[in-house]
Amino acid sequence: MNVTVVGGGLAGCEAAWALAERGVDVTIIEMRPVVPTAAHQTDRLGELVCSNSFKSVALQNAHGLLKAELRDLGSALLPLADVARVPGGAALAVDRDLFSRLVHDAITAHPRITVAREEAVAIPDVGVVATGPLTSAALADAIKARLGSDALAFYDAIAPIVSAESLDHGVLYAKSRWGKGDGDDYLNSPMTHDEYEAFIDALSAADQFHGHDFDGATYFEGCLPVEEMAKRGRETPRFGPMKPIGLADPRSGREPYAAVQLRREDKAGQMWNLVGFQTRLRIPEQQRVFRTIPGLANAEFFRYGSVHRNSYVNAPASLGPALMVKDGAPVFFAGQLTGVEGYSESIATGLLAGINLARVLRGEAPLTPPPTTMLGGLYRYLRDADPAHFQPMNANFGLLDPLAAKGKKDDRKQLLVDRARTEFATWRATL
Repeated sequence: MNVTVVGGGLAGCEAAWALAERGVDVTIIEMRPVVPTAAHQTDRLGELVCSNSFKSVALQNAHGLLKAELRDLGSALLPLADVARVPGGAALAVDRDLFSRLVHDAITAHPRITVAREEAVAIPDVGVVATGPLTSAALADAIKARLGSDALAFYDAIAPIVSAESLDHGVLYAKSRWGKGDGDDYLNSPMTHDEYEAFIDALSAADQFHGHDFDGATYFEGCLPVEEMAKRGRETPRFGPMKPIGLADPRSGREPYAAVQLRREDKAGQMWNLVGFQTRLRIPEQQRVFRTIPGLANAEFFRYGSVHRNSYVNAPASLGPALMVKDGAPVFFAGQLTGVEGYSESIATGLLAGINLARVLRGEAPLTPPPTTMLGGLYRYLRDADPAHFQPMNANFGLLDPLAAKGKKDDRKQLLVDRARTEFATWRATL
């Protein structure tokens, strides 16, 4: 039997690989380049369009715990991210161009996977729908008709990328927060009180892109545009992406009043991302405002920040167990379309969708891990969240069953991790 995976992003590629490795022939339907999107730059599979970071790899971090579970399940994409890794402290940051090439080459070389370049306008009879936040209008209409409820939508924002050689390295200093990673993975722009106040003034007065589609937009809190943060209060950015804690300037030994961090985008260190500076400012305003940041006076922008439509279905209202359609057909949903946020989370839902579809095709029931694990806690949220107030979610320890005993925060976190690793191994043995 040949099954269909709709969407060639992280979730779709991981689902296709999981199916193919279990002896199932797969056709990936990817609409690019026949139908372009507002965010993609290439027609390659597995292209990253927001950050270049898969977040932490530390086990004591929720994202690191999720990655450990995915590696246990045989994720195909995380090892490719390891190959494309660039310095990023405790984060798994990648050269996004190299990463997408590795994913594209691996998927297209698999003997059981075929890629069809066309727009999907209907849900397949057997397969996985993983079209992500930029699902086409035609397929969105088909999803609404099949699931019986309207899709929700919010707007996702992208941070600018600047040229390394255009930065004033005499002003910036290299340091990771609290010395994580190699200790100097990030570039930091220190700000005095007056510089910070001037920046907030410029940011607050800057012209934003407006249009009827953006009016009243609801943003995911983890990807909030920096100008939206400033609207919540002048100090809000200083307690968010511009917090100076753990970033003492080695030249003076003192923490600045505020700090802007830049993260390497590529292995060669030619491109740097303004961490947390997602924005909907117009391009001339990005140039004017962000060049007021110390060390960025002559910044050359490789990519400007932007805002794009991000759609997701109301999973607790619309989908059944394991994100399968409720009518019992062998069709699973995966990726950001289901209401998960983050690259690892998208990979996770794609991997489990592939595993479960292969099980269903063998006459077995789909399975999800227990909610004491990070993957299981995420799936429980997608199943049990209040449909009336459903919002996208990424990995966090609040998703896990609480511990019976109280204790210090660090001790509790380690106990949660230990329990998750043990119970995930027990569950995996049932597959």
